[in-house]
Amino acid sequence: MSQKKDKKQLLHLVFGGELEDLSSTKFRALEGLDIVGIYGDYKSAEAAWRAKAQETVDNAHMRYFIVHLHRLLDPGADDHGRG
Repeated sequence: MSQKKDKKQLLHLVFGGELEDLSSTKFRALEGLDIVGIYGDYKSAEAAWRAKAQETVDNAHMRYFIVHLHRLLDPGADDHGRG
């Protein structure tokens, strides 16, 4: 009987919005932020980020970001360099 190895949950938030200026990360309107979702691994978050970035490619001021929530929730934990 093989044991199922628990995969570490690494939460990532994907969100975006229109920036006031392309040289900063200040958003034009906080109430207009697009919260795409929270994902359990970097690969899933990156796929969602790429999809949203591609959808908004015609708007130069629209930017999407991936936030490593697991690093904020547990800053002392070692994620072994994985996203």
